[in-house]
Amino acid sequence: MTDTALQNRVTDSLAAVAVATEKGKLTASAQDNLSRWLTEPQYTEYVPQILSLIEAEDFAELDRLFWEVIAFGTGGRRGPMGEFGSATINARTIAESAHGLAVYVKQQPETPDNPAAVIAYDSRNRSQEFAKISAVTLAANGYKVYFFKDPRSTPALSFAVRHLNCSAGVMLTASHNPPSDNGFKAYWSTGAQVLPPHDSGIIGEVYKAGEIPTLDFDQGVADDRIVIIGEEVDRAYLNTVVSLSLTDARDVHAVFSPLHGVGKSCCYEAMKAAGFEQVTLHEPHCILDGNFPNVADHFPNPERHQVFEPLIAQAEEVGATLVLASDPDADRLGVAVQNDDGEFTILTGNQTGALITDYILRKRSESGSLSPEHFVVETLVTTPLTKSIASSHDVKGINNLLVGFKWIAQVMDRLGPDKFVFGTEESIGFLAGDHCRDKDAGVAALMVMETAADLKSQNKTLLDRLDELYVEHGYHAESQVSKVCPGSRGKEQIDGLMNAFRQSPPEKLADIPFASVRDYGQHETRTLPANVRESDLPEPNGNLLMFDTTEQEGIQFQIAVRPSGTEPKIKFYFFAQSRCESPESLKEIKTQTASKLQEFEQELSNWVEEVLATV
Repeated sequence: MTDTALQNRVTDSLAAVAVATEKGKLTASAQDNLSRWLTEPQYTEYVPQILSLIEAEDFAELDRLFWEVIAFGTGGRRGPMGEFGSATINARTIAESAHGLAVYVKQQPETPDNPAAVIAYDSRNRSQEFAKISAVTLAANGYKVYFFKDPRSTPALSFAVRHLNCSAGVMLTASHNPPSDNGFKAYWSTGAQVLPPHDSGIIGEVYKAGEIPTLDFDQGVADDRIVIIGEEVDRAYLNTVVSLSLTDARDVHAVFSPLHGVGKSCCYEAMKAAGFEQVTLHEPHCILDGNFPNVADHFPNPERHQVFEPLIAQAEEVGATLVLASDPDADRLGVAVQNDDGEFTILTGNQTGALITDYILRKRSESGSLSPEHFVVETLVTTPLTKSIASSHDVKGINNLLVGFKWIAQVMDRLGPDKFVFGTEESIGFLAGDHCRDKDAGVAALMVMETAADLKSQNKTLLDRLDELYVEHGYHAESQVSKVCPGSRGKEQIDGLMNAFRQSPPEKLADIPFASVRDYGQHETRTLPANVRESDLPEPNGNLLMFDTTEQEGIQFQIAVRPSGTEPKIKFYFFAQSRCESPESLKEIKTQTASKLQEFEQELSNWVEEVLATV
């Protein structure tokens, strides 16, 4: 085809796109992004495929591919993979991400003239391909690139940034998302994920990306511009994790699953290196496979109870009392524990975080290594029980952070990593130690095993200690519901829901009225039901709402509402706190609270569906 003929097709297609947008078949943002990809030279190789879709009038597919430019959210850039399109993870968007990171980091005054970066990738489909694209892009931009030769965990990447004195890091993963997704996590020289204003600065450079410099990967290795790494960094990471041990107790039998991800390299190896000899692998999940073939629904999220079914069956068969599962990039850890009836209870992230917090603080109190300057950190949507436990040991409990472990990392560096004790978030993310600045399933696995072994030496289980904490600090129960709203239409629905929650929220749920709402987007607290401003709420700054009820019959409820930063969904977090006077009353309190929480969830879901019908 001649250049003139191709240009005529482009002109006709741009006109067709404009008409489709006018008729509502395409979003305005999709039209803008399509126009860029059809007219700017850096996208030339994709033009024939885009033209074919336009000429076939497949505007639904075009909108899916171009409705947004994937932004940096709480976990970097993450989304469905594709061969092209601004709204998908593909070779071009990965190269743009790496280029934007490379250019922006070099602009910072603290970046040396010869910067270095480290890159890791997990077991997901195309992760190695995207990692190599990131490597050659950074190397061509003048970075010395350290490249893990095999799939590795996110905490290993965070550790390596600091260990190798790098100015940046990249992790190719979509964490616990389905097989269709992948992502690009960008790390700063601190080993933490990129924070504002750097995230928007990187996106600015992504938008400016024209022809992106590159080189041949093998030639980069031969020229020592790309350095292959592995065992030395692994040993350093594992040695650091094991050094965090707080007890010699090791008598606990567990089943562990990496869910077809990289958890064996950090979780299992850390437990083994620390001397836990009774850890049985769930072999069907040990195969590195981005399709997650042996995981329920091919959905490798250890927050899902279905994930644990085959693991619990194996635990019952081999006599294990504990089950652990890490997500594919091994930054999160799910836990199940056998109860007194021989059945397994799957712990929430809030419960696991509270138990580890309690264990570390008890052990460090015994050793005299705590002071009032030490601190425990959690996010706003994590259980208040953690802060209560911290206060009982006379250490700071910081719980006013937005969702995302990068905010915990920021507090670590602001207040001093030498005083950091533990960081926890409800989505089964945990960190002890200052070796990295992201959640770490390897450390979490060690701490859970030690907590269980230490309690076993006292003839107690994790569940026994949890009940003791409820009696000491009041019963705390939490739950979570999400509403998935995909694509450009989904964004409209999520925006409409957030607006409804701000402008005309429900006055009550389960016959319990709301008293106030903390709006971290509009920086104010409002009284309810009048929804009138009461006071300023200066920080943090984010699209999060926290609704508080009055206390009734000894129970107080909260609901948090926020759009996900990495998935097309809006999340609702439910919290209940009940006074507990004695161990004997705990069972009844649990039953009453669970019933009320279920009512809350159902009535909120009904309200949400009513609002969506009008959006």
